[in-house]
Amino acid sequence: MTTTKISIIPMLISSPRSGEKADSCSGILNPSSFLGSKSFYKKHVLVNKIHTRRSASAPVSAVSSDVIQKKKKPTADLVTPNLLITKQEGLEVYEDMVLGRAFEDKCAEMYYRGKMFGFVHLYNGQEAVSTGFIKLLTNGDSVVSTYRDHVHALSKGVPARQVMSELFGKTTGCCRGQGGSMHMFSKEHNVLGGFAFIGEGIPVATGAAFTSKYRREVLKEDCDDVTVAFFGDGTCNNGQFFECLNMAALWKLPIIFVVENNLWAIGMSHLRATSDPEIWKKGPAFGMPGIHVDGMDVLKVREVAKEAVTRARRGEGPTLVECETYRFRGHSLADPDELRDPAEKAHYAKRDPITALKKYLIENDLATEAELKSISKKIDEIVEDAVEFADRSPVPPRSQLLENVFADPRGFGIGPDGKYRCEDPKFTEGTAQGFLRSALRFLSSDFIQI
Repeated sequence: MTTTKISIIPMLISSPRSGEKADSCSGILNPSSFLGSKSFYKKHVLVNKIHTRRSASAPVSAVSSDVIQKKKKPTADLVTPNLLITKQEGLEVYEDMVLGRAFEDKCAEMYYRGKMFGFVHLYNGQEAVSTGFIKLLTNGDSVVSTYRDHVHALSKGVPARQVMSELFGKTTGCCRGQGGSMHMFSKEHNVLGGFAFIGEGIPVATGAAFTSKYRREVLKEDCDDVTVAFFGDGTCNNGQFFECLNMAALWKLPIIFVVENNLWAIGMSHLRATSDPEIWKKGPAFGMPGIHVDGMDVLKVREVAKEAVTRARRGEGPTLVECETYRFRGHSLADPDELRDPAEKAHYAKRDPITALKKYLIENDLATEAELKSISKKIDEIVEDAVEFADRSPVPPRSQLLENVFADPRGFGIGPDGKYRCEDPKFTEGTAQGFLRSALRFLSSDFIQI
């Protein structure tokens, strides 16, 4: 069986970005020409830099059409008959990916029916990344997400009812309706939050990893918990990313930095936003392994994730993994998705990670059509139940407004008598409103009249 060994020398694992024919869920580890290869970079990236007067309405490709159409013949000596997953694991992985897809499709339906408010960012197409990493974790391990966080929470075990209720803004949500789409959190499942601003979650994840190391090395506790931080390609030019990579490498923290590179930062092509599009290279720059993997193939993601998680548990420090993936919907449900080239979208649609895994399971006699249909039926029932539960759940009462705002429940928000201070007529004394009233009293005094 071919294994993926992570070392300080950076690796590339079968990139769809190279335009070669993808060996979906095959487990074949091929070297990649990657989008950052000099021939492609000169041909495509420099052309983009020269032609800066592109029409605003013209679609921008993250991958050029000639690269999409280019085919590469599979290398016979790399083919291995060994399976990369057991039947039980395969069915578990398939179920988790189908749950993520079905849940997000239902979110789109509920959003357009007016059941959800604000921005909602869906994960369709990227399921192999969430499932590939999170299903290898224990309950004690932590996950830190982004604003595209629903599926990460589901993969970590947060019930679909709680996630859907949070999206509906109901008290039965995992944050009692106060977080919404971009702020999933579950202390029970160690989901440390989705974050609306890019890069926000990386320092939190680094702190969680430091906690694990401190508990083990200082407090002498039996703790081998690891942290997985998910973020997108657009985050990788932000300061928090570099600062936390440095700190994690310096202290050998048990953390895996997972870049979900879906090639687009809202409407900005990854190739036009960074001086070197090969994000995985930033790992070795800080003294940690940098890995590039086909994020549309859950089995390849799992192979990389296994090694990265294992070395983190062994105390060998962090790993940076760039998962090249693609979102099948716009940036959010408010995005008409008019910037991406239709040919590019069609190319990645053919590489659907769920379809690829289904094909692998059936061709290798790990599952039957009937078993997979049964899973889909089960997931449909779970999602429908989540919607019904969320719809009939109550909205938060007004009294919940200031809860979880202040660290001390008897402090500024809630008085010693247990009542909310904002309901006290004297609450504004000392504030701007109180100062204004005092000023008016002063101006109307006899002293001013004299």
